[in-house]
Amino acid sequence: MSIKNYIPNFVTLLNLFCGSIAVIFAVNNNFVAAAIFVFLGIFFDFFDGLLARKLNVQSALGVQLDSLADMVTSGLVPGIVMFKLISISVDAPEIVSAKAWSSNFSLSSIELEPIALIGLFITLASAYRLAKFNVDEDQQTYFKGLPTPANALLVLSLPLIIEFQNNNFATALILNQWFLIAFTLLSCYLLNSKLKLLALKFKDYSFSNNKFRYILIIATVLLLVLFHFIAIPILIILYIILSLLDNLTTK
Repeated sequence: MSIKNYIPNFVTLLNLFCGSIAVIFAVNNNFVAAAIFVFLGIFFDFFDGLLARKLNVQSALGVQLDSLADMVTSGLVPGIVMFKLISISVDAPEIVSAKAWSSNFSLSSIELEPIALIGLFITLASAYRLAKFNVDEDQQTYFKGLPTPANALLVLSLPLIIEFQNNNFATALILNQWFLIAFTLLSCYLLNSKLKLLALKFKDYSFSNNKFRYILIIATVLLLVLFHFIAIPILIILYIILSLLDNLTTK
């Protein structure tokens, strides 16, 4: 087997590697570093499929490996981040109190806020969405429901807005437990909804056949420059609206 057959899978493993590092940072409340490695993982996730198509080495193994990597980078990490944000919003204690390595484990050392576990619903919904994607042959030219990388970016934007935007209203809203719970449930719905959403796959590069894709790309650049991380939730809303408009014009 030629070495080129392994190149896309190697890039997929880089996605998984970045996601695994992001998990470590997220567990330790370093959301900025977690976001950086999630962004890197999504970058590799975009290019593994592109490389597989360009090199003509698509395989069933690659499809499964890609979903397993996405499960960590775009499924587990946002679930942990949401769990942590809800924990912060209700002023919950750390899960395990600090103890020496040699200390005996005891259930009494575990302090867990049950409501924060709702954040992990994102991980469950992501797993279900990825499993459906693997067996759904319809999603070749479009996505059915919000893709897990887009959802991960949406969730990770919340701590980044708090960290960098310096907006008291946004911070107070994001750290409201009921907002976070509603956000989580909406995220789970979008992941597994039947909405037909645009895929950035071009059969040709004509404007008439790809106008909504081009609008989305241009809007992404402009909004990120103007509004930084607050632009991410706006872009997800715009993405859904443009997809719905595309569905209406192609019927």
